[in-house]
Amino acid sequence: MTGPDLRFKDSEPRIHPTAELKSSRLGRYAVIGERVILREVTVGDFSYFERHAEAIYTTIGKFCSIAANTRINALEHPIERVTSHKVTYRPNEFFRFLGVDSEFRERRRQKAVVIGHDVWVGHGAVVMPGVTIGNGAVVGANAVVARDVRPFEIVAGVPARPLRMRFDDGTVARIERLAWWDWPLDRLVEAIPDMQQLSIEAFLGRWEEQTSKG
Repeated sequence: MTGPDLRFKDSEPRIHPTAELKSSRLGRYAVIGERVILREVTVGDFSYFERHAEAIYTTIGKFCSIAANTRINALEHPIERVTSHKVTYRPNEFFRFLGVDSEFRERRRQKAVVIGHDVWVGHGAVVMPGVTIGNGAVVGANAVVARDVRPFEIVAGVPARPLRMRFDDGTVARIERLAWWDWPLDRLVEAIPDMQQLSIEAFLGRWEEQTSKG
């Protein structure tokens, strides 16, 4: 009988004691920082939230970096009503015998945010309801993202606008095919030194060959 593989630390998620999670699921090695609030959020393997971030009704892929003070799926108010105040959708906070507006809550759920793998959401950024952010994208600090972001696109500003792509289209397609974020831990550990030292072209060339060999 062999002992534990000493290359790997405990894969259980790490959750700061001040964080608040409700109906959320965390992947292996996920890290939830100080005073983070998650409501109905799925967080993929190795993804992390820095302090004071919030998310609701969101699916987040693997290896995502969510910076401090971010807001994912910012609260929508019913501005078509006579008042946008929460007295109409959360009257229970003020009055007895009046419950949460379940139809409005379901409307919010239907506008879920989807974030792919290896996405970096910068400090203080806000992602609005219903947005999809593709694999490898970068959202600049304090950006307000109201439209979908393409894979490996860098956006910034208020509202967020495209700045440039991280890589050319051919390189993006190769990374997507390689899908390194889905690799088993053994392969990932072996590849990390190459991630650190090789150019993107050299890395793809070496690991496309390794992957084709199985």
